[in-house]
Order: sequence, then C-alpha cells, then structure tokens
Amino acid sequence: MNFIKAFAPATVANVACGFDIFGFAVDEPGDVVELRRRDAPGIVITDITGDEGRLPRDPTRNAVTVVMLRLLEHLGNTEFGGEVVLHKNMPLGSGMGSSSASAVAGVFALNEMLDQPLTRQQLLPFAMEGERIACGSAHADNVGPSLMGGFLVVRSYQPLDVFQIPVPDGLYCTLVNPDIEVNTKDARFILRNEVSLKNAISQMGNVAGLIAGLMQEDYELISRSMVDVIVEPIRAILIPEFNEVKQVAITQGALGCSISGAGPSMFTLSKGRETAERVGKAMQEKFALAEIDSKVYVSAINRDGPRVLARE
Repeated sequence: MNFIKAFAPATVANVACGFDIFGFAVDEPGDVVELRRRDAPGIVITDITGDEGRLPRDPTRNAVTVVMLRLLEHLGNTEFGGEVVLHKNMPLGSGMGSSSASAVAGVFALNEMLDQPLTRQQLLPFAMEGERIACGSAHADNVGPSLMGGFLVVRSYQPLDVFQIPVPDGLYCTLVNPDIEVNTKDARFILRNEVSLKNAISQMGNVAGLIAGLMQEDYELISRSMVDVIVEPIRAILIPEFNEVKQVAITQGALGCSISGAGPSMFTLSKGRETAERVGKAMQEKFALAEIDSKVYVSAINRDGPRVLARE
C-alpha cells in the first residue's frame, strides 16, 4: 500500500456527569488524514487545511504525526517514510475532540498501511500521546471513543483500563458548535481541585444511573442521570447564553443537555432523530438571538470509529 486516506470522528467527552471518564463518538464532523509513502525515512507534514495556519507543521509538535512517530518507534521501524496531509474539518478548541480526531486518524492510517500490527485497543496509548501534545494531558475520553467507536468508559488510567457499553439504537446526539472559542487549558484551570462530599455522592449516583440507563435502554433514567453538579456549573460561565440554550433544548424534548468536552460546543441526547433535529434547530435559533452563529450536527452514536476512505 502506497497511499491511504482515513477519517476519524469527533467525540463528546464527559457526557455531563462523567468528567474525564465518559465519551462517545458521533458520525460528523471529523478529521481526514492522507498518508503517502516516500522514499526517505521519517514523517513529514506537507499540508494542513482548515486550520487557518494555526497548527504546527513540525511533525514532532503536531498531534497527527507525533502518534505516528511513537508507533514507528514502538515497532522498531526506522525505514518507513511518509508524507501527511491533514484536513481539519472542525474548529480548534471546539469541545468536539478536534485534536483527538487528528491523532486517531493519523495512528489508524499508519497502522492500516503497515498491515495492522496492532489492534485498536493497543493503539490507544499512542493516540493518547497526541492529546498530550495538544493540550498537555494524555486523556482517553476523546481519543478512546474516536478510535474504538461507541460509548466508552475510562475506568482507570493507572493502569489504563477502558471498556465500551451498549447504547439504545434510538438514541441520537445533537451537537451545537457556537462560533466562540474556549481554550481547553483555561477550561481545566478554572476547575476546583476538591469537591464536597454531598456533590461527590450526587455525581456518583448520576454516573451509575447513566450507565444503567444506557445499558437498559431506559430513557427516563438516562434523562434523570444527565446532571453534572461538579464541572458544568463552573464551565458554563465560559459559554454565552448557556443556560438559555440548555433550557430551550429541554423544552423541545431533549433527554438532557450539557457541555461537550471543555466547550464551547453543547450536546444533547434525545430519543429519535426527529426530536434531535428539532432540538438542534431550537438551540441554533437561541444562539442566533444573541448574535452568535453556530453549526449543528445530528447523528446516532457512531459505533465504528475511524474508517478508510481510499487506498492505493
């Protein structure tokens, strides 16, 4: 194989009550990586589209190529040479796992070109290194679902332990990305290092309830459990009109609404596509009243993760 083009999906991390431990993949948007062999060893970035020139072209500083370099080092492959083109199809700092999609598309494409020496589960630690480069922390709640698909739970980081849980076929996500930017590092900096026992107990109950609701296809339980008493109240101040947009989403039938990742994107879960689309339209209109443009994406939970678009 001399050329491969791969897509990796955006993700919703935290999923309300599951800060740093929950995440799921969506159908769109997502990043696309083109990888072509070259004669000289090493990885080079030949072009990046959609980033407005903001991402580094140095392969040791970009999430899409750092993961490739780590994989090649792990495999002891010093001969491989590749040229990378990255197509960014979502804004930076969107809260939709932008850097994760790049990292996953990169490591997935290289693994495919090398005839799949590692499983997707084995690729996860390498994909996490892309997150470390992009935001300073090697979290798995975005890269995990983007790489493996579905709804992922991160049980532990030491050692790394992740697993997927089933979700109802009729569950749909609405992602609304307002035209503002929230820096992931800033969104993490404002969080408190300690929480009250009362809030910890409430959050643990909602975490358990959300898992049970998803596995049992109990939409009412899903709705009751999509409550974040620890992170959302603090990060909501970074998103203009957050409370108003959330309220209109619930009014239009969403099971719950919260911040996607570190924001500013907001997400909802709904029963059925029709409701999810109605919710998205109402949320977009509410942002528009505040003169904030936004994009809306509606999809079921993406169970497949990355995929090959073309190969030669």
